[in-house]
This record gives sequence, C-alpha cells and structure tokens, in this order.
Amino acid sequence: MSHIFNYSGVEYYNNERSICLNPKETGLFFPPGHHVDICYFPHKRARITAPVVTIQERFCRRKQASIDVLPDECLIEIFRWLPGGKERSACACVSKRWLMLLSSIQRDELCSGQPFESYCVRRSSKMISTDEDPEFDSDGLLSRSLEGKRATDVRLAAIAVGTRSHGGLGKLTIRGRSCSHGVTNLGLRAIARCCSSLRVLSLWNVFSIGDEGLLEIANGCHRLEKLDLCKCPSVTDKALLAIAKNCPNLTHLAIDSCPNVGNEGLKAVGQLCPNLKSISIKDCPFVGDQGIASVLSSATHALTKLKLQALNISDLSLAVVGHYGKAVIDLALDSLGNVTEKGFWVMGIANGLQKLKTLTIRSCVGVADRGLVAVGNGCPNLKVFSLCKCTFLSDGGLVSFAKAVPSLEILQLEECHRITQIGYFGLLSSCGAKLRALAIKNCFSIRDIDVRVTLPDCFASLQSLSIQNCPGFGNVNLALSAKLCPQLQYVDLSRLDKITDAGFRPLIEGCKAGLVKVILGGCINMTDEVVLAVTKLHGATLKTLNLDGCRKVTDVGLESIAENCLVINDLDISKCAITDFGISSLACLKKLNLRILSLSGCSMVSDKSLPYLVKLGRTLMGLNLQHCNAISRSIVDMLMERLWRCDILC
Repeated sequence: MSHIFNYSGVEYYNNERSICLNPKETGLFFPPGHHVDICYFPHKRARITAPVVTIQERFCRRKQASIDVLPDECLIEIFRWLPGGKERSACACVSKRWLMLLSSIQRDELCSGQPFESYCVRRSSKMISTDEDPEFDSDGLLSRSLEGKRATDVRLAAIAVGTRSHGGLGKLTIRGRSCSHGVTNLGLRAIARCCSSLRVLSLWNVFSIGDEGLLEIANGCHRLEKLDLCKCPSVTDKALLAIAKNCPNLTHLAIDSCPNVGNEGLKAVGQLCPNLKSISIKDCPFVGDQGIASVLSSATHALTKLKLQALNISDLSLAVVGHYGKAVIDLALDSLGNVTEKGFWVMGIANGLQKLKTLTIRSCVGVADRGLVAVGNGCPNLKVFSLCKCTFLSDGGLVSFAKAVPSLEILQLEECHRITQIGYFGLLSSCGAKLRALAIKNCFSIRDIDVRVTLPDCFASLQSLSIQNCPGFGNVNLALSAKLCPQLQYVDLSRLDKITDAGFRPLIEGCKAGLVKVILGGCINMTDEVVLAVTKLHGATLKTLNLDGCRKVTDVGLESIAENCLVINDLDISKCAITDFGISSLACLKKLNLRILSLSGCSMVSDKSLPYLVKLGRTLMGLNLQHCNAISRSIVDMLMERLWRCDILC
C-alpha cells in the first residue's frame, strides 16, 4: 500500500516508458477513439485509423490570419508613418478594412517630423518623405462623380485616398437613387478628412447623408466654394450653420427639396459668408420671408444671382429683393403662389434692381399689367425677359413693359393665354431697336385675323423669331411678320398647322440678311415648293434645316437641298416622303459637308441606300435611322462597322 501512495511516476516519464510494463495492456485504461493523445512510444502500430492531432496542430488551426492580427489603433499608427501617397495607396488596395482606416486619417495626423525622415534616409535614399509628398501641395485639380449603384462609402473612401496624392480632389458630385442607401455619413467623412482641397460639392438624392456628414465637410474642407443640396431630407439648419462658420469662401449655395432647412440656416449663411454670389432655394417649406430677408440684407453688395421657387413667401420678400438686390444680375421667380401684384409693384418701384439683366417669372399668379410695368420701369438695363404661365397679363401690359425697357434684347412668352395677335404685333412695332430674339410658345389666344398695324419708320432689328404650337397663328400673321422683320436669320415655326406655302413664301422673300436656321417641324402643309424657295434664295447661308413631319416633302426637295445648300451641316428629313433616290442625290455632290442627318420614320428608305449612306458618312457625326423599317438589321450593323466615327441611332 505504501508503494501505491508514494508512487509519483516521475522515473517512468523521465525514462520515456509506459505506465504498463506490457504495452498491449494499455487498452484496459484507454479505449480506442477518434482523439488519441497518449504520451508513450508504442513498440507496435496502433490498431486505430483516426489521425493523430497534436497540440501544436490545434494551435495552428486556431491561429488568426496575419492581416487581421493587429488592432485598428496599431494599423493607424503604422499608416501615419508611411513615407508618401504611393505607399498609402498601395496599402489601401490590401483590404476594405485598411482602405477605411487610411481614409480616416487626417492630414495633420500624418507624421512628417525629423525622426521619421532620418529613418527614411537610413533605409533608402530614394524613399519620399512627407514634406516632399505632393498631397501637401494639392490644388484641387481633380473631379469625380458617382451615380446610382456606384455611389457607396467604399468608393468614396477610395476616391479620398487616391486623389490625396494626385493633385487633390476639387469637385465631387454624388447622385444617388431613391431606393439606394449606399452613401452615408461615413463616406462623406472620408472625403472631409482626406480632401481638404474640395471646392465644389453636389449631393443629389442621398437620403442617408445628414448633419454629421456635412459637419465633417465643414471641419475639413475650409476651401469649399459651391454647395448643392438636392433632396437631402436629413440635412437641417445645423449643417448650414457649420458650413457658414467654417467655409467663409462659400460663393454658391443651392438648396432643393430639403424639408428640414429653414430660416436659421439661411440667416447664418447670409451673416457669415460675405462672398456669397449665387443662391437658389426651391421647395423648402420652412423657408419664409425672414430667411430671404436675412440673406439679401447681409449679402447686398456681393449677391449677383437669385432664384426663389416654390416657397411660402409673401410680398415682403419681393420688396426686400427690390430694395437690397443692388448687385443682382440674374433673378428667377418661380411658383410663388402667395405673392400678389402688389409685391411685383413694390419690387419695381424700389429701384434697387438697376443692374438686373436677366429676369425669369414663371407660374406666378400675381403677375399683372400694373406690377409688370413697374418692374420694367425699375429695371432699365434688363436684356433678357422670360414670362411663363402668367394668365393675368394682357396685351396692353406686355406692350407697355416692352416700351419701358428699351434695352431688351430677348423676350420669351409661354402659356400666356391672354396675349393675342394685338400684343404680338404691338411688340414688333413698338419694341426697342435692340430686340434680337422673340419666342412665343403655347399661346392659344393668338388668332390669324387681319389686324391693321401701322408700320414704324424703323423696322424691328429682330434676328430670331420662334412661334411654336400656337394653333391660331396662320398665313396672315406670318406675312405681316415678314414686313416687320426683314433682318431675320433664325426662324422656328414648329407645329403650326395653318402655315402653308403661300404664307411662308413672303417671309422667305422678305429676309434680306440670309436665313441661317429654318425649323418647320410639324408643319404638315409644307411642300417641295417651300424647300425649293428656301434653298434657292438662302442656300449660300443656310446651315440648319428641319423638315420633321413634313410628309409632302419628297425627293424633289432633297435634290434642291443637295444642289444649292453648300454649307448645310444639320438636316432633319424625318417622316418625309424620301426614297433611296433622294439619298443618292444627296450623296452625289462632293461639296456637301453634312454633320448630322436624321432619317427617322422614312419608311421608303431601304437597304439600297447603303452605299450612299457610307459615302455621306465620311463627314457625318450623327445619323438617326430609328423607325426606318425598310432597312434591315444587317445593313445597320454594316453601317456601324464602317462609320465607326458616327453616332448611329437605330
């Protein structure tokens, strides 16, 4: 018994012997199994088939991959001491984890002290130190854009790390999708920490970016000059306040459909951004008169461009615009339902818009004769005026406005249904000598009635006349227009069903300067006679001819174009009665130098036109063959192969 209690077994283990004298007796203590780890040296092969797994092998299996051993803190410290941007970019390609860690390091965190430089010199004389790294002299020369599925945090991090040492990122545009949440504040933080040279930032349809991301931009991108926010519901006044405090160089601000931006944010921008030149605010329900007044009163001498659209503002805001807009050159007022005629009248008599050159008013029910005339008197230097969907403006108010602005050069009217032929001819006969272009679109009250108009001593200097989709405009109005506008060079009569050859011929014969651009798309009553007259009288100057939908134009007109129009470069004969013979006539002349040719809907053009289209393709940059059912797919493929420089639509 004493031998049993005093037994330690040391002498047996030291002698590398088994506990049992007979090795076969070990089965009594250790039954065979799948896991065997017996510390003895058998004299005979074991009768089990399971592999022997040692402790060392178990440790190797549990061993972590070497790339993930170091914690983030250690990796960041290593990355801080990398000698240059080339080395950092190489490390960013290792894994997403390394990429995101590198993008989180700010410029001032990179080590550029003497100890590391000495280490670089000792290791290699070719190694670049941080003082020589081009990223520290970045000027923001690069521009990047991410759209749809490509807009993710990982791509933003890659852009941040990659552009840091290649001139610096100057412009970034992110256009997400309504159903996508790829870009978050994390990606914007990477841009803020690595791209201090950023000057232009545009965020469209990014629902996951909020104040946190823009706060990072404000703290890291002090050179920011242009900020465009469109459909960013998570952005509030807090973000605008941070941008205003940290980005004093901000010159352009556009806010569109950001429901949480209000007056406080605009107030901060107006007070803290003295260089603000352009501001556009659209569909922000919390922006009111107070916000508009704060911006305009603070940026009186710098603000040159202002756009207000779909806002809950009243006449007070227009009064502020008229008083403080002393430097405004471009003004746009769109969908202001609460503004009345009094607001426009006050804006005009305030006499603060003396430098205004471009004015756009759209969908404002408060526009009427009295207010518009006052605006005309208060804007003596106005050159471009566009008026759309203003139903209460009459002929008298329009003519009085034109007389009050002698410097007017371009006038555009759209969906002003109280304007009749009296207002139209009143403009032509009484407008200033500087008027160069007149465009009237979708004005249904203009009728083709014989109106007695006193011809002025000095005819209008109009060079461009565009009458689109005015169903009442006919031959009588066009013939009288020809007498009042002998200097026309650009004529657009799209979708005028009542115009015929007899009405258009006086205009062709009355233009003394030579027509350069003629658009007759949708004029279904035009025939080859008009084409012959235009090409013979103005073939030497005509560069653009659009006959889209003129189904009465045939190969005869196309032959005349080929013979007389030597400088034409844009020809649209879509849906015309053109055949293969007409295409061959067009291709026969060597002097023809067409750049754009449209044959869309020409059902009589077939595969026989292949050699002629190839010949024309020597100079073509664009060819439209859509809905040409007689041209087979194989012919289209041959054209694409031969005309590899030409963009072909089929």
